Amino acid sequence: MERRTIGAAALAVGAVGLGCMPMSWAYSGSRQRGEESLRAVHRALDLGSTLLDTADMYGPFTNELLIGRALKKRRQDAFVSTKVGLLVGEQHIVANGRPGYVKRACDASLRRLQTDVIDLYQLHRADPEVPVEETWGAMAELVQAGKVRSLGLCAVGARGGRRSGGGLHDATIRQLRRVQQVFPVSAVEAELSVWSPEATETLLPWCESRGIGFLAAMPLGNGFLTGTLTPGEGFERDDVRARHPRFTAEMMAANQPIVAGLRRIAGRHGEDVTPAQVALAWILAQGRHVVPVPGTKRERWVAENARSATLRLTTRDLAEVAGLPRARGSWE
Repeated sequence: MERRTIGAAALAVGAVGLGCMPMSWAYSGSRQRGEESLRAVHRALDLGSTLLDTADMYGPFTNELLIGRALKKRRQDAFVSTKVGLLVGEQHIVANGRPGYVKRACDASLRRLQTDVIDLYQLHRADPEVPVEETWGAMAELVQAGKVRSLGLCAVGARGGRRSGGGLHDATIRQLRRVQQVFPVSAVEAELSVWSPEATETLLPWCESRGIGFLAAMPLGNGFLTGTLTPGEGFERDDVRARHPRFTAEMMAANQPIVAGLRRIAGRHGEDVTPAQVALAWILAQGRHVVPVPGTKRERWVAENARSATLRLTTRDLAEVAGLPRARGSWE
């Protein structure tokens, strides 16, 4: 697979990564099977999708434990990205950016991942009660201690729709400017997809101009852009899409023209090309510093996603994607 570099340190990863969260958290708990997920991780590594993206809060903790089982024998094949800064309670999630906690959390992640170093350690969310410079300073000390190779920041949560437009990523850019004064940012992770392209307006160019890598989260629109979801089919109660404003039966039906457009473009590239591959190829076309991180727990989808790295969209294709309808949510 084509290799891409993340940040000024030129950390090399496969052009398409693997989001590991669905294996343990947030998506259809009844379909989560450890051994099947392990096979998906190994398949990803075999195909060159070396970036494995996890977090201590996924599960919580169980996703890192799962990835640790794979890394036990294949650490040299993988680029490990995990996150810190969020704690999961019974019915809530809270931020914790206290320096002491960050250092303890890193040690715990290292144990669960069965490794002595994390390639990319990301701040999941800044703690509003702790200056972000203090949190970032503690993370920088982990680099100096040899426990972490590079640091990243996850974008402040924001979704398109009612809040789309010029100021969507202003808060993230303000945080980035602050932490850059303490220690270099190697990567930013933020939502980017055909139906949520807002990062292309300000955040993506900001990162590119500063040599910062960009990890595209939810590049397949939480599965919608694959064209495999049926409007009205419903989701399990623990699935985040059950409460998502774009996944009501009405809105899924209303947004079908987006999938139809991707399918039309795929058809021009061959019978075996899928809408999902077009969606990922569109992200890859946004810049050499961009790495999509599609989440899955199945070998089949891992292989399909990896093949998108060889798909080159034409000028006509890109123009058609740009002309697709804007995604709608239940608030509209």
